[in-house]
Amino acid sequence: MIILKLIRESFLFAFDALRQNKLRTILSLLGVTIGIFTIIAVFSGVDTLRNNLQKSVNKLGSNSIYIQKWPWVGEDNFPWWKYMQRPVPKLRDFEQLRRRSQTAKATSYEISIDNRTVKYGSNTVDGAQIDAVSHDHDKTWNFDFQDGRYFTDIESRTGAPVTIIGADIADALFPGGTGVGKQIKIMGRKVTIIGVFTKEGKDILGISSDNEILLPLNFAKNVIDIENEKYNPQIVVRGQDNLTDLEVESEVRGLMRSIRSIAPGKEDNFALNKSNILSNQLDQLFGIVNIAGWIIGGFSILVGGFGIANIMFVSVKERTNIIGIQKSLGAKNYFILLQFLIESIVLCLMGGGMGLLLVYLGTLGVKAAADLEIVLDMNNIIFGLGISVTIGIISGIVPAWFASKLDPVEAIRTN
Repeated sequence: MIILKLIRESFLFAFDALRQNKLRTILSLLGVTIGIFTIIAVFSGVDTLRNNLQKSVNKLGSNSIYIQKWPWVGEDNFPWWKYMQRPVPKLRDFEQLRRRSQTAKATSYEISIDNRTVKYGSNTVDGAQIDAVSHDHDKTWNFDFQDGRYFTDIESRTGAPVTIIGADIADALFPGGTGVGKQIKIMGRKVTIIGVFTKEGKDILGISSDNEILLPLNFAKNVIDIENEKYNPQIVVRGQDNLTDLEVESEVRGLMRSIRSIAPGKEDNFALNKSNILSNQLDQLFGIVNIAGWIIGGFSILVGGFGIANIMFVSVKERTNIIGIQKSLGAKNYFILLQFLIESIVLCLMGGGMGLLLVYLGTLGVKAAADLEIVLDMNNIIFGLGISVTIGIISGIVPAWFASKLDPVEAIRTN
């Protein structure tokens, strides 16, 4: 009961300080507010980016290896001239790899054809992304269907004139209806729509099936040269679930060197790319952003902490005679110390609460303006309040200690 009474009185004193000296208190709290806002806003931004990155990694597959001509991340002195001379992945590489691999759950050969126009009746879609893939594409990538289905094994092997389209293309070509069963013209050939991907929206890596048109590789093979470099051919190997990406990568590297007859000691003439390469690079960037947030927010909190300490020293001076009366009535030193310490913590929590409120309002604003879901989880809220309590203790401990050590007789005589 004594502790609850002490907390109640400390709250009342804190609100009284805010009521009697509004401008002084608000200016002092502003530093804590800005500091908490900066740190938690940065943390929330990083969490949002990480969340979107994880969605991208889930699409790419955390246990998938991408065999390509170019690496995703370059070295300090990027030797582009060396990569220029590399061959692109060939169908022979794909067939040999699929036949010989012991660690692969699935292997697919894929090409991309950018910026094509697709028509249905009077409706037109410009800039469609056409991808042609071998049958195991549905096992190397993760996607869902809004309507329809994936290619059958016979459709993939015979190169049947069938396709799966993205949600945005379906909405543009068939507003208010389904595209499944309809025919559209692609690369001069009529193809029947058998499926529509679920709408995804773009993520941090720009990966989305919303504007994609998917074709069987053997269908595209009859229309274009699928091994041509301009179509960015790649081989995707999805490792078995019980194996690590390093185990899969090690076997794929050995097989590719064998398939291409690369002598021991010579460099690879292919790149093995993984989703965690991008994750690691972005984690380094996120680390730098977090440090910047701490530095900017730390300075604001430091200024706010000095402001709160100043308020507490003034509060001790203004209530010196009250402290003397409390002590003369039997109040212990720890009671006086806790009274002022809790008051300091309450003031900092007010500042921290305002900072968190600004972050929350900011998340609503961003969501309304950019349709982007900002992550403000409970851990960040608790962390922000924890910082506020810590600053309150640091800022209030010295004034509270001075108040607890006042002589009651001298304190009562103070005007």
